[in-house]
Amino acid sequence: MTTSSRWTRVRRAFRDGVARLTGTAPRPRPARTTLPDHRGTVRLQYAPALDGDADPGEIVWAWVPFEDDPSQGKDRPVLLIGRDADDLLGLMLTSKDHSRDAALEAHRGRVWMDIGAGAWDSRRRPSEVRLDRVLRLRPSAVRREGAVVDRALFDRVATELRRTQGW
Repeated sequence: MTTSSRWTRVRRAFRDGVARLTGTAPRPRPARTTLPDHRGTVRLQYAPALDGDADPGEIVWAWVPFEDDPSQGKDRPVLLIGRDADDLLGLMLTSKDHSRDAALEAHRGRVWMDIGAGAWDSRRRPSEVRLDRVLRLRPSAVRREGAVVDRALFDRVATELRRTQGW
């Protein structure tokens, strides 16, 4: 452990101890709201609008629960593909290359599609989108907008999504 990380831990422990003693400790953050994955057909939409709101056709950052334990998850980019009432529907992205473990992913029922690099990733790493799992997100769960995907890419993803889902 480096000296600076030790000092960081000491300062944090001191600050937290003082806050507890003085009654100024912050309240615990509320649990993240997780919605069940969307089941059924999606009416795909491409309607990006640079208005500060999350819209289909945009990649946004949001909390994505793990499938095996929805109480845990990860903040990750999500390609928005449509809406269901007040909820947004989307597909999670990753910068991990799944072509190396394609057989294992297929065995687990996971289907990935390369979409290249874009402004949603500050390091411009190539990304893949997961086609077998449609996420349901509350608009308030979107942390920030990452990028608008071009129509041609959205249409390619939509074509593969329909094929994968059997719509």
